[in-house]
Amino acid sequence: MELQQYTCTMHPQILEAKPGNCPICGMTLVLVAPENKHALHQHGSNPPMGMEGHDHNSMIADFKKRFYVVLALTIPIMLLSEMIQHFMGVRWQFAGSKYILLGLSTIVFIYGGFPFLKGLVDEVKAKNPGMMFLIGFAITVAYSYSVAIVFGLPGMDFFWELATLILIMLLGHWIEMKSIAGASMDLELLVQLMPADAHMVMPDMVHDVKTDTLKENDIILVKPGEKVAADGIILEGESYLNESMLTGESKPVQKIKGDKVIAGAINGNGSIKVTVSHAAKDSYLSQLVKLVDDAQKSKSQTQLLADTAARWLTIIALVAGIATFFAWYLSGQTLAFAMERMVTVIVICCPHALGLAVPLVVAKSTALSAKNGLLIKNRTAFENARKITTIVFDKTGTLTVGKFQVSKIVSLQKEFNENEIISLAAALEQQSEHPIATGILQKAKDLSIPIPATENFNAITGKGVEATIEGKKVLVVSPTYLKENNIAMPNGFTANDTETVVFLIVNNQLAGYIALSDEIRPESAEAIKTLKENNIKSILLTGDNSKVAKSVSDTLGMDSFMAEVLPHQKLEKIKELQAKGEFVAMTGDGINDAPALAIADVGIAVGSGSDIAAETAGIVLVNSNPKDIVSLILFGKATYRKMIQNLIWATGYNVVALPLAAGVLYKQGILLSPAAGAALMTVSTIVVAINASMLSIKK
Repeated sequence: MELQQYTCTMHPQILEAKPGNCPICGMTLVLVAPENKHALHQHGSNPPMGMEGHDHNSMIADFKKRFYVVLALTIPIMLLSEMIQHFMGVRWQFAGSKYILLGLSTIVFIYGGFPFLKGLVDEVKAKNPGMMFLIGFAITVAYSYSVAIVFGLPGMDFFWELATLILIMLLGHWIEMKSIAGASMDLELLVQLMPADAHMVMPDMVHDVKTDTLKENDIILVKPGEKVAADGIILEGESYLNESMLTGESKPVQKIKGDKVIAGAINGNGSIKVTVSHAAKDSYLSQLVKLVDDAQKSKSQTQLLADTAARWLTIIALVAGIATFFAWYLSGQTLAFAMERMVTVIVICCPHALGLAVPLVVAKSTALSAKNGLLIKNRTAFENARKITTIVFDKTGTLTVGKFQVSKIVSLQKEFNENEIISLAAALEQQSEHPIATGILQKAKDLSIPIPATENFNAITGKGVEATIEGKKVLVVSPTYLKENNIAMPNGFTANDTETVVFLIVNNQLAGYIALSDEIRPESAEAIKTLKENNIKSILLTGDNSKVAKSVSDTLGMDSFMAEVLPHQKLEKIKELQAKGEFVAMTGDGINDAPALAIADVGIAVGSGSDIAAETAGIVLVNSNPKDIVSLILFGKATYRKMIQNLIWATGYNVVALPLAAGVLYKQGILLSPAAGAALMTVSTIVVAINASMLSIKK
């Protein structure tokens, strides 16, 4: 049996395995025609990059064209309408005029109403009536009744109302689709960051090749002012790179030999040669685009609530429309009046604004976030940022710079001088990516100390590493290891409050220790201050010793700290806070902190750089800047506010408009025409679109 797929007529890139609503615009998904399946199989589950925008732009152009054609036809239709002539106090009727009116209106109905009539059929086939069903039903009723009038049924036709109704609906959809295109523009700009060509360095010369042909270990040349064509490591040269469109970092970042670079970053004045890390499809930028696309398609509890409300509004519109018809007709009003009220009620209650209330905000917020280094993997986690009462910070690389520098080397045995202590420690730490290991290795490099080979390497979780070097059992461990193994601290041991110390043990004897310092980020204090202003508690959670933890916590003015916590214990600390009623956000590197990130109410992986595969975190921050964490929380609150504002407007509009459309104020002289109802419905949709477009990140 052939697999069925459903798509959105306004967003062909959306492909789902079952019927439902478009996650971007809220329209009912339709079954993909068999003749279109071949193209889908050729390109996988999604169309080729860039094809989506082309389809969307062509549909905008189509609605624009239909609008102008219908506008041109609506003018003579209104002039030939008996009701309009009556309002104007003129009579321009002539032999056959009603048939000309019928012909022009039929063109408007078929050509102008085609998108809505097709939508009606598609939604009926999908057994999921929605906005298009309501509009298609309303214009079909108006047209059919008016045709019956022409051929002898007593009453007055609806042709001018039909024409203006279709005209306004086309205009509304045209404007709305342009608004949606604007909300998706940020994602398209991300796609356009990837250059089409790259300069591949060959043994004899430099060849220009297509970016998507690059493979791991290829070498490319990036000239001044060009975009980096692939993720990689600088092999030669140095320059400043602008990564603002990828990470939100406003200042150009200096890159030297050995540094990582991201595809799409703009090179400064220096030429650099880059060793490609992986193919284009696995690049940070490609992952970023997919992440944003997935986030825009995903649905949070707020979206599901809006979807449910939109479905109920569709039912209410049909029931209210039919009930309005019978109420007026049975009360003695003409068939034409009762029909007009029914059409107006159905049109004005189209759940378009309600269906768009959340998806437009989602499209805008996910793309904006990605441009600023805030990557949303879980929509619900992002929206839950508004509930955070306590945020738990990992110390190293988040509140601090994360670059440990050796500040002290102390030998405790005569046979080990300072260089030998660094040499042995570096041998063990060369297999680790921890900032402390990086600091020790950098010291060995600065002193040009040779690093011996190791055997039987083993990591002691949260406490250190061990290995065999030249027949000796060597360990590099934390103070916690000494305490747990009843090893006394050396005489005269001193370390200031900002130093982290690791001890070297050789053949079960303390050989010496190394003290390293990590500088507090200048942005950290401001971030903690902003959290306090927003009544959010900040807690430091670290495996470091109590003195260092207290020093950092006091310096930044944090609410409390938890020190000497092993990775597996972090989860328990998060649970303890939750048991006290706190809504907890946890920040960590996504590897050692995975259990804590998973159990936290909101898991935020920080400092991931080009690695955005932190599976346990709902949100990934490209940079480790603590101000980005604050920006994320405040942006989550702003996004939720926009959603609620849109939902209130969309539902509130219907609460007021439905009774007016039904004619409850008819005796007071207030009566909405179908065209007025369509205009109000369009205005409500545009208000929702404009409100979503005003969403912004305040840093």
